Amino acid sequence: MTKHRVVVGLSGGVDSAVTAYLLKKQGHDVVGIFMKNWEDDDDSEFCSSRQDFLDAASVADVIGIEIEHVNFAADYKDRVFAEFLREYQAGRTPNPDVLCNAEIKFKAFLDHAMRLGAEKIATGHYARVRQNESTGLFELLKGVDNTKDQSYFLHRLNQAQLSKAMFPVGELCKTEVRRIAEEIGLPNAKKKDSTGICFIGERPFREFLNRYISKEPGWILDDRGRRLGKHVGLSFYTLGQRSGLGIGGVKEKGAARGAGDHQPWFVAAKEMDKNVLRVVQGHDHPMLLSHRLDADSASWVAGHPPAPGTYGSKTRYRQPDSPAIIGSEASNTHFRLDFPEAQWAVTPGQSAVLYDGDVCLGGGIIAAVDPKD
Repeated sequence: MTKHRVVVGLSGGVDSAVTAYLLKKQGHDVVGIFMKNWEDDDDSEFCSSRQDFLDAASVADVIGIEIEHVNFAADYKDRVFAEFLREYQAGRTPNPDVLCNAEIKFKAFLDHAMRLGAEKIATGHYARVRQNESTGLFELLKGVDNTKDQSYFLHRLNQAQLSKAMFPVGELCKTEVRRIAEEIGLPNAKKKDSTGICFIGERPFREFLNRYISKEPGWILDDRGRRLGKHVGLSFYTLGQRSGLGIGGVKEKGAARGAGDHQPWFVAAKEMDKNVLRVVQGHDHPMLLSHRLDADSASWVAGHPPAPGTYGSKTRYRQPDSPAIIGSEASNTHFRLDFPEAQWAVTPGQSAVLYDGDVCLGGGIIAAVDPKD
């Protein structure tokens, strides 16, 4: 194995810690970097960056590597958070982790690492990289642990970025990562995994958005146009959402127990021009099912769209792969997917990602669902 100077993104979590350990064990020259991407809440109970840095520094000490604290907060606010707010204000539901990987971890961080003389960078993502022997192209693969696979979040990485990337824990199951961490005495071996969006922490999501997006209350209507209540602003809801709607389960007197009127409500549409939140009852209501989507901001790992045909697809993280058909009109900016089996709550702003088996081909941002043209 060729030995490299590798800069590892140490987040304070167990995955990146084991990543650094494995690389050093393999004989690489390893340096750790802690990325600070958010500083608006430095004194808040929800901001864990100080503790995360202490955990990362403790890990570096145990492994025996240097660690540097780098502030990318300005880059994050310009490249990720501004787009996050624009999407929410437009009524879409963005996935900032996808943009963060493409713009911060594999651009700002990669550039910084190269200035330090790195030949490779590594993170604790559950994914894999290999170079195709016949084409010479780098491929992004799902992680071995299907329950932790993070290739969905990395689908915007290009050939230049993947050629520099290493994902050691992508070859392992999470249980094995935890076992290694405990075996070598890492201080964060039992630290729980972070959840949610990195800059929001564990705070209630609506409370966070309140600080940046103004409320514009409006009517909540069902599929028959009946008024069921008022919403607090369309930006605060997402398609398929069930909780936090503030409306009951039964709307007609005398409805038999077990009948449709007892089923839970789900957000089915956001009508921005009318400021109306449209809801329906029942998980499998037709308004929640889609057979087609259009996606913009396409990004293909190979540098070009895949050949027309049927592939596996995800329209949200943790969703099992579903068959999707892509046509010859797909380009480096736009594509359309047709689904033989209807997909549930396909959401504009989220990513539609294509797979050929374990190989992640790339994807794009969902722009429209069931377009009529």
